Amino acid sequence: MAKLKYFTHVEPKLELVECWARDGFTDEQIAKNLGIAVSTLSEYKNKYPEFSESLKRGKEIVNYQVENALLKRALGYEYDEITYENGEEVKRVTKQVAPDITAQIFWLKNRKPQQRRDKKDIEHSGEINNPYAELTTEELKKLIKNL
Repeated sequence: MAKLKYFTHVEPKLELVECWARDGFTDEQIAKNLGIAVSTLSEYKNKYPEFSESLKRGKEIVNYQVENALLKRALGYEYDEITYENGEEVKRVTKQVAPDITAQIFWLKNRKPQQRRDKKDIEHSGEINNPYAELTTEELKKLIKNL
């Protein structure tokens, strides 16, 4: 039955699947649109290369567009603002958008995660310098009372 459903309901919609992926639909949304379970969609991705390729092609285009937009925002850019009156250009002003620090941070953290991530891995030698290690419980209690 699953094989029949693929060839009758899914395969004819491969171009539509690619469009949905390009529009940013999640796998869950695509599965719902096809009338199949998410697990079936995953199975189809593994079993039918043409289905997997449709999804990849659709998502790849959008990923590049977002990457380009993020880079543009991180670096800043210029654009022309044009004012029209009665269908004729009246004024053209070149405006600048300043580089976005948040976009820069996001870009660097994702492009160079080892150098730019917030979390740093620190190795310990295993030895702890504890000046109170040799004191007894009574001596520690006495120290606390004196504070």
